[in-house]
Amino acid sequence: MSTGNSKNHRTSKSSYEKNSLGLIQIYTGDGKGKTTAALGLALRAYLHGFKVAFVQFMKGTRYGEDKIPKMLPGFHFEKFGRKEFVDPKNPNPKDIEEARKAFNRCKELAFSGNFDLIVMDEINVAMDFGLISVDEVLSFLKNRPPNVELVLTGRYAPKPVVEIADLVSEIKEVKHPYTKGIPARRGIEY
Repeated sequence: MSTGNSKNHRTSKSSYEKNSLGLIQIYTGDGKGKTTAALGLALRAYLHGFKVAFVQFMKGTRYGEDKIPKMLPGFHFEKFGRKEFVDPKNPNPKDIEEARKAFNRCKELAFSGNFDLIVMDEINVAMDFGLISVDEVLSFLKNRPPNVELVLTGRYAPKPVVEIADLVSEIKEVKHPYTKGIPARRGIEY
């Protein structure tokens, strides 16, 4: 392992790397680790010199990743949503408004030409809860700018979205500490 003394660990992308972007990735399933996987991918891309945007849907409460902008200059991070949980059967109009803002922001960032990778964290759940229509997301995915990699996370990835994706990883829960009564732990689950 090389530690190096360079202050900037990021390297420039070659034109091949830039031209190889543009796929759609999905992390879904009932297991823990979808956001964590997307964060790992985003960090790897960032460290290789890619311009990364990470947009969180429905995450108005505090998470460890809120510290990213202070610790990783140039890693673009935004979050949308209320602190309260969304009622999937009767979403608050504010939940719909926040999801709409997040989705519009993702589209704006994608078409800005300033980003190589955009993570839309929990957008699958936003679609499942009816906060954003599947057709709208499909239209964006089909008409996305070339050379921008898109990552969609969250349970309940809709079948039509899964069908057009290039990579789909389903994270399955086999065992989880909450079944033993262990609550979510800071730095591990949030």
